[in-house]
Amino acid sequence: MIAEGTRYHLPPEAHLRQQLLERLRDLFYAWGYEPIELPALEVHDLTHPLERRAFKLVDRNGQVLMLRSEFTTAVARLVRAYPEAVLPVRYQYAGPLWLREADAELGRMREHTQVGLELIGVSSPEADAELLELAWEALKVAGVPEARIEVGLPSFVRDILEAARLPEDATEALRRAVDRKNTPELEALVEAHRLRGRVREAILALPDLYGGVEVLREARGYALSERARIDLDWLERVLELLPEGLEVLLDLGKARRYEYYTGIHFRAYTPDFGLPLMGGGRYDGGLLPFAAGFALGLERLMEARRAQAALEPPEAIATDRALARRLRAEGKRVELAWTADLEALRAYARRRGIRYLAHEGRLVEVEP
Repeated sequence: MIAEGTRYHLPPEAHLRQQLLERLRDLFYAWGYEPIELPALEVHDLTHPLERRAFKLVDRNGQVLMLRSEFTTAVARLVRAYPEAVLPVRYQYAGPLWLREADAELGRMREHTQVGLELIGVSSPEADAELLELAWEALKVAGVPEARIEVGLPSFVRDILEAARLPEDATEALRRAVDRKNTPELEALVEAHRLRGRVREAILALPDLYGGVEVLREARGYALSERARIDLDWLERVLELLPEGLEVLLDLGKARRYEYYTGIHFRAYTPDFGLPLMGGGRYDGGLLPFAAGFALGLERLMEARRAQAALEPPEAIATDRALARRLRAEGKRVELAWTADLEALRAYARRRGIRYLAHEGRLVEVEP
């Protein structure tokens, strides 16, 4: 019996998971992101963004604890506890997370693993461009180079909706309709609140602000405030800094958690996997004065590259232990024989797809 929302990871998946984590860690380290480790047990905090969905338990002293449910809050807590004198700082993390209630959608288990990073202490287009370029590199390292990064600007949506000067609940209803790209509902809400003129045009245009860089030019026509124009200038500068070959999709109607994301927000998708493989963005003033980051979901990455998860057998099975050691020193994977029965070893090798038998100082190809 195994707990609901958890699972075993068998070969070759377990090996591929470890391999993927190591590649991403090496990539992040090469960009200057130092690894940190965070406690899996946290003190119960009613203000935690996932407090209602987190597993809770009581220790022997009666203190309520929570199992770690997301990383960003934990990283912010670490930064506040151990402030660095020199900013910015770059941290990377990886590990399991637990949610008492998890969406039933594919790739979201009650126990799941994320790998990610945070760039803390700086807020600039250069920093955001660094994150997008590194996200692009991470997708390539993760084996999903076909993934496209969609970039939104939730602050631009907030700027436009606030220009309508509606009560908070009405503004939230508009935000949800914009984020779902539900144009009929949005039109009904705009009509119900009797919005007219440029405000009406701008709000109704938001769901369609999706595409290439031309969307940025179109959005400038709907900017209703100096703040909105500054946000678009910021995004334009970020795009100018991206390397050749990195072409993001703009979704300026993306309004998810716009009370949290103060700058860009981005996600990555592959054409044949409908769920985001990665998510991140800038959240200045939320948990920390200046901070941005992103995280990749390991389970979703594995699902997206499932076709590549075919078992890769060792290259040889060895009766000759000295030869096995030499082959391993050359980087080859070699199993040791458990019997001197060569016919049994050949039959085993054929079933496993092992190509060679290392026997009496030489490699002998196993006939199919």
